[in-house]
Amino acid sequence: MSKELGRVDPISGCYKSKPKSTVRNDCATACCSQVSLCYSLCMSARLLDGLKIRDQIFEELKVEVRELVAKSVRPGLAAVLVGENPASQLYVKSKITACEQLGLASWLHTPSADVSTEQLLKLVRNLNVDYEVDGILVQLPLPAQVDAKRILEAVDPVKDVDGLHPVNLGKLVSNRPGPVACTPAGCMELLRRYQIPLEGANAVVLGRSDMVGKPMALLLMHANATVTICHSKTRDLPEVVRRADIVVAAMGKAGYVQPDWIRPGAAVIDVGTNKVTDPAEAARLLRNFPERLEKFRTKGSVLLGDVHPDALQIAGALTPVPGGVGPMTITMLMSNTVKAARLRRLPNAAVAGN
Repeated sequence: MSKELGRVDPISGCYKSKPKSTVRNDCATACCSQVSLCYSLCMSARLLDGLKIRDQIFEELKVEVRELVAKSVRPGLAAVLVGENPASQLYVKSKITACEQLGLASWLHTPSADVSTEQLLKLVRNLNVDYEVDGILVQLPLPAQVDAKRILEAVDPVKDVDGLHPVNLGKLVSNRPGPVACTPAGCMELLRRYQIPLEGANAVVLGRSDMVGKPMALLLMHANATVTICHSKTRDLPEVVRRADIVVAAMGKAGYVQPDWIRPGAAVIDVGTNKVTDPAEAARLLRNFPERLEKFRTKGSVLLGDVHPDALQIAGALTPVPGGVGPMTITMLMSNTVKAARLRRLPNAAVAGN
């Protein structure tokens, strides 16, 4: 490759042309006209396969669980599912299934939808003192009459495998060991295991929720990335995103991040999982993906991320939806539960291991 073609992108491994280059290539894809002219010599992004990484971590966890069981410690997760929300039921079922796969003990508590805050607090307190329970998962959302913050704050921080307790969020801010919110932790595992450079990278996090956006930004900062958090009030959002080497999209809007917002070669972590049922919206977002559009027409719905599917032709690396971040969230919940069991029931061994 001649020097005229520019440099090798550190994230995608692709050659990038200089902004004013006149090089032509059959597989070149132009960036949007709003930024300096450049060409990506790769036709599509490298997929960051969450299913593959999940399987790797599951194998590691199985070994760790067997070692714990040999020491008479069987990690256990207690899930609290209030009411009969179909989506929540599906999520909790998948988490219980993961426990079974790894050999973890699991318990499912299902209070009725009219449960009071006090009744739910009593259940959480009972789980806090149950020696066999290492992790407590309170499935969100909770009914309107329940004070969700009081419930989450009542969970013993040591058993807070969702990483949402203020104590654990405080530990994350100060970069101290503790449970970390599962989705951001899963995103970091994807970046690390696919060897996406973090140190010195410009990272943009779209979304500022306590569950994803804020902890994601902190984790990236602790990895020595330069982090910008964007939200609904951010000025000139597309231009901010275009400067990023790493984009984490967690806005909850299908196809919100447009392809021309993405810098060629950037790594894109798409946290969104949006069920699209409108035919016009599906046709607009999937116009370049006829097979997926045909499946939509057959099924009547499709899962899409927060990033427009056409970004596949611009990014250097990208998580698919589904099959990217989603599997990693449950994986990190399992990892947090196993870690909690080791730290709580074998503290001396955990210290020695560190």
